[in-house]
Amino acid sequence: MTQGTVTLWRPVGPEELRLIEETGMRAFPPRLPEQPIFYPVTTEGYAVKIARDWNVPASGSGFVTRFEVDKAFLDSYEVQDAGGKAHQEYWIPSEQLDAFNAAIVGTIEIVRQFPE
Repeated sequence: MTQGTVTLWRPVGPEELRLIEETGMRAFPPRLPEQPIFYPVTTEGYAVKIARDWNVPASGSGFVTRFEVDKAFLDSYEVQDAGGKAHQEYWIPSEQLDAFNAAIVGTIEIVRQFPE
């Protein structure tokens, strides 16, 4: 984590990764109508679990992305508990995703891929 930023992770499938790559690894794609919330997670372990256990069965592969977000932007959101301390995430309403993307500092990195 660099000063003034928070490190977050996002598990993604191959289609979402393709859309991220189209932005030059600088933004997440708009949510689909059935996805009213964008949920980046607070730990790599939680992102690994989702990518491996959910994305792989659903689409054949899963990826863990890591990125930095301006802390001042995130301060207006509460960390949500999605099933214990190891499963925490931010809930960003889909209509605020453009502002979230603007708060990303640097690029989105792929740090893990499943199957390995």
